[in-house]
Amino acid sequence: MFNFYIIGIPDQMEVSLSEEVKEVMKNHRYFSGGKRHRDLVASYLPKNAQWINILVPLEGTFQAYEQIDEPIVVIASGDPLFFGIGNTIKRRFPDAKIKVYSYFNSLQLLAHEFQLAYGEMTVCTLTGRDWVNLDQELIYGKKCIGVLTDKKKTPAAIAARMLDAGFDNYKTIVGSKLGGEEQYCTEASLQELVDKDFAHPNCLILIQEKGIKRTLGIHESDFYGLEGRPKMITKRSIRLNSISFLELNNAKHLWDIGYCTGSVSIEAKQFAPHLQVTAFERREESKELLKLNQRKFCVPGIEGIHNDFFNIDLSTIKKPDRIFIGGHGGMLNEMMHLLHAVLQDEGIIVFNAVSEDTKKDFLQAVKELQMEITDQMIIQQDDHNPIVIFQAIKRT
Repeated sequence: MFNFYIIGIPDQMEVSLSEEVKEVMKNHRYFSGGKRHRDLVASYLPKNAQWINILVPLEGTFQAYEQIDEPIVVIASGDPLFFGIGNTIKRRFPDAKIKVYSYFNSLQLLAHEFQLAYGEMTVCTLTGRDWVNLDQELIYGKKCIGVLTDKKKTPAAIAARMLDAGFDNYKTIVGSKLGGEEQYCTEASLQELVDKDFAHPNCLILIQEKGIKRTLGIHESDFYGLEGRPKMITKRSIRLNSISFLELNNAKHLWDIGYCTGSVSIEAKQFAPHLQVTAFERREESKELLKLNQRKFCVPGIEGIHNDFFNIDLSTIKKPDRIFIGGHGGMLNEMMHLLHAVLQDEGIIVFNAVSEDTKKDFLQAVKELQMEITDQMIIQQDDHNPIVIFQAIKRT
């Protein structure tokens, strides 16, 4: 059985260890960590110490661990279980015996510096992760968000993205090289943060100054729309029922085909902030509409693809488990076959039939593809024509 001691330390040249940790260091031979970690604990290493560098990709490091039949002492920064190496070791060696000695994590140190009561802080990491991890917390309206950054998703990049999405309702505190001799902390507005560079590693805490009012069922007149074509939008009642048919709670990736103003994408993302949304539209003017509406309703993270759907290489896009067809250019059957090929098993397609012809075409395609109609509804809003909403599932 593998045996690990995982020790979290501060980023200080004069590292002070407890007596228990000193005994662990003294009585073992194999140690592992980054080069800087070795420098920080050099005075505590026994003369016969052998060091295994932790290098990315980690599989090489783990293979080195597998050649050792003695306990391994791993040195880490801060709290090894706070998005750290401790979690990775647990996943890679699930049966290992592990003892963790922790230190403060970076967000704790930053909160301590500003005497922030951080007990209810929501933590998200962008370190090698997708923007959705932050987007969803912003859409949920969390009042205090701790953000772990990386070299691309920097404090400046985060601030610029938030402002572009209409989030001007947070102030920030930022810390770099926390816990060490080069520690630097500051408080700044999002606007000020856009032009600031910080030494890596760094993190920030977003503190909400005012809430954003959200409405489930946005009135169509509130969206920026196509000039001279106010009816070119999925109506509120149709939109809400279509989103209900999409069953988004456990969904991961929605394709919105023919998004026009982005109303379905925005409403879906607002309802299910965890969702990855890809929106397709051939109208060039819709590109700006999507940006304007995302900013107006503070719903970031919708990827727009602007081309004739039939000219797009769908193999380059992550496969969806939910699809809403809002436009088909008179080629519904052909579109259904393309979509069925990329739709994940047990995935859902929702379609709004506005005429008997489109209803027949959709049902014919469903039959050809051996999909299952699992729900349908006839609905009419105001003096508009009745619409049939269909839910079809791709069975395995």
